[in-house]
Order: sequence, then structure tokens, then C-alpha cells
Amino acid sequence: MEIEDNQPMKIKSWSPEDRPREKLLMKGTAALSDAELIAILLGSGTAKLSAVDVAKKVLAHVENNLDTLAKISVKELMKAKGIGEAKAITIVAAMELGRRRKEQSPEEKPKLESSLSAFNIIEGDLMDLPHEEFWVLLLNRANRIIKKKRVSEGGVSGTVADPKIIFKLALEELASGVIVVHNHPSGSLQPSQKDILLTQKLKEAGKTLEINLLDHLIVAGHSYFSFADDGLL
Repeated sequence: MEIEDNQPMKIKSWSPEDRPREKLLMKGTAALSDAELIAILLGSGTAKLSAVDVAKKVLAHVENNLDTLAKISVKELMKAKGIGEAKAITIVAAMELGRRRKEQSPEEKPKLESSLSAFNIIEGDLMDLPHEEFWVLLLNRANRIIKKKRVSEGGVSGTVADPKIIFKLALEELASGVIVVHNHPSGSLQPSQKDILLTQKLKEAGKTLEINLLDHLIVAGHSYFSFADDGLL
């Protein structure tokens, strides 16, 4: 494989939104071309070629076929100008990770179809705590769990739940719905006036952001109270 470096170009001279690393941070991985992604793996090019230029030449050698690239050995990759052993190993390792991921079946995330299914997801985190904690379950449009996250930890009689933090987490994960949960170490399932006001505040904030508050659970031991089931949402 002969790759010649004949087009001098420095990535540092590009505008930030066009540099592969900055572009990934600003726009996400989907906005990058195959060459730009490989350039990030390379890290640098040659004295006359940017990492993107070297990546384009490597792709041209395999007719822009990533499946073919995945089959090239370290030794073969090292024939390219600007590709030393370390960079060749990095590309081979990245392609192998992609192959292994493809072989694995994606684990289906639990779907929450009722307050009980939500309680079953969070019960183990809260049932035996001697202090209050506030958690959020982040859901996609199909009501499948994206992530569960502890928002705050307090004392035996209360904890602070900041709506800004809750919806910041939801926005970061692109959640379409949230279920908030906190525990009562006292064993009481009765919501306090503070709990009711917080629930309404979260519901209104969610409407503005188009992120639905689906439920608010209070956990006490192996039992729970659901605001949705009780008509308080």
C-alpha cells in the first residue's frame, strides 16, 4: 500500500467546528465522517498531511469500505505514510471493538408499564436506608429505562430535591419521561404537603421542557405510594 503525502494542511488552522475532536464535542459522533473518526484515533498526521488526510488515503486504499479496513493487519497498515506501529495498533483495536460489539445482542432495557414495575426497579436501592434519598428514573419514549440516578441524600426526616438537577439529568440523557422516587425511613407512606407541592412543581417544569413526569413514588420498606395511582398527578 503506497500512500504519498503531497497536500500540506494543518488541522490547527481549521475553524474549531471543523476540527474532528472539537466537532465531536460540539455536534456528536454522528456529525463526523469516517475519515474524521479515524483521524481522532490517529491523533496526528505527518509533516505535510493532516491526520484527516492520512485517514482519507487509508480509506481510499480499502475503497472506503470499513469492513475491508477491519480485516487489514497491523503490518499492512504500517505501509501507509504517517502510520506507525502505535497508530496501526490503535486502528486495529478500534475495529476489533466494533466487531465484538456487533456480535453481542443489545440488552433490552426494562419497560415500565405500571407503578409496581417502577417500584421493582428502585426498591432495592431504598427499602433499608435509615435516611432519605431522592432518585429519578429516566425513560425513553417507549417507557424503557435509560438510567436510574440518585439526585440527593438527606437525613432521617427529609432531603432536598432540586428540579433543575432532575431535569438537567433528563436533558443530558435525552429522556422523554421521568419518574421521581424518595423513601420515608419512618415507614409512613403518606405524602407530606411538601411532597405534594414538589410533585406539582416538577410536573409544570416538565411540561415546559416536554419531559413528562409520569409518577412520584414514596417507598417505605417493601411498600410504596404512587401519586399517579392515587390521582395526584
